[in-house]
Amino acid sequence: MRMSRRDFLITLSATGAALSVAACSSSGGGDGSTVRFGYIADYNGASLLAIADEQGLWKKHGLTAEPKVFVNGPVQIQALRTGNLDYGYIGPGALWLPASGKATVVAINTLTYADRVIARPGISSIQGLKGKKVGVPEGTSGEMALNLALQQAGMTMKDISKVVMDAPTIVSAFASGQIDGAGIWYPLIDTIKEKVPGMKEVASTEDIPGSSFPTAFVSAAKGNAERDQKVVKVLQEANDWRAAHPKESIALAAKLLKADEKKVAADAGHVKMMTTAELVAKTKDGTVDKWLDGMSDFFVRTGQLKKAPEPSSFYDGDLYTKAAAR
Repeated sequence: MRMSRRDFLITLSATGAALSVAACSSSGGGDGSTVRFGYIADYNGASLLAIADEQGLWKKHGLTAEPKVFVNGPVQIQALRTGNLDYGYIGPGALWLPASGKATVVAINTLTYADRVIARPGISSIQGLKGKKVGVPEGTSGEMALNLALQQAGMTMKDISKVVMDAPTIVSAFASGQIDGAGIWYPLIDTIKEKVPGMKEVASTEDIPGSSFPTAFVSAAKGNAERDQKVVKVLQEANDWRAAHPKESIALAAKLLKADEKKVAADAGHVKMMTTAELVAKTKDGTVDKWLDGMSDFFVRTGQLKKAPEPSSFYDGDLYTKAAAR
């Protein structure tokens, strides 16, 4: 489903994602020190970039950041592969791309439980979507949530009419009744609820016991080692500031996103944050590998991966632990 540039911009504005890229840029750095950094307009994707700018962390490490907003993770990885982006943020649903060799995870960000399958009023279960039009941003955590829900219900994608569309388009398509359901995430769901008050959440990643859904920062498959260390150090310092100042981090993310603080706070409520020391420990003891193995096994079941790779083939844990020790 396509929409005009005008409609796209209107939808972005309605979801709080329209913003000035320059607002988060820092001065400083020199030749080769500018990093083009992609993110998604939510708390997970924006908070560390907002903190790094506010705290002067890019300049501290001799870098200049040029943040660029994207509608999902797969588009960022495509931009990495074409040389139009240096780093990006992805949700768990896009981890199959690094796992297939298309990018490198340089840092784990959070565990997120913000993904849902939603349905129009009158549909109260995932089974109720059988034969219905269900919108999904392909290759994202929205598709992941839909796949998980279908598997739990003993169904497959063949049982629904899958309609591929980007996340902002889902907001408008659901509101106008063009689709019956969607695999999507917060905070966009809050926007949908305002437009369709009787909307139902028929499946949630919060309802899957024992599952962990990591979000991550990625670079091109073959990155710049020296710059990678500096960037990861910035992310680590911003991460620890966020862990120590959760309310302030929400305010900074809201400022960057030009969004209501209450909505950003609600979005942050679906996130499990960890300090850098905790992430280093979980990298060393194999916990992060277990998270990534779990995701890879899921992507094998969905056919997005032929086989589950070793996490070390796409997560640079050594980079993360060495940056923390600097």
